[in-house]
Amino acid sequence: MVSGNSAIRGSRVGSGPMGEQDRGFHAERVAVSYWDAQGNETVRYFAANVPEEEIPDVIDSPSTGLPAGRDKDNPPAVAKLEPYKTHLAYVKERRSEEEAAALLEEALQQLRARRGTASND
Repeated sequence: MVSGNSAIRGSRVGSGPMGEQDRGFHAERVAVSYWDAQGNETVRYFAANVPEEEIPDVIDSPSTGLPAGRDKDNPPAVAKLEPYKTHLAYVKERRSEEEAAALLEEALQQLRARRGTASND
């Protein structure tokens, strides 16, 4: 058993004080504020050398999930949510009732032919 050890657990021998000088150079940055429709502010930081057109005008607010914009007095409106479409809804957009009936009949004939139960019409 070692006694009288004054070393701090987890530190290396010869290590100096932890501080800013050990973490390297910090690039210049700019703070950009975004507001959502509920008035919540979110601040994002960008490198100072990023062109203005590359900084997004709208982000998703992390606290509410609403869109947040850079204009405090006119936050972006919530986009109208499209209802979830099923696969069948997408198919019905592409096919008419007549095309659907013809495809169904063709598929049934192929199935009956494979099973050997095809009807001779």
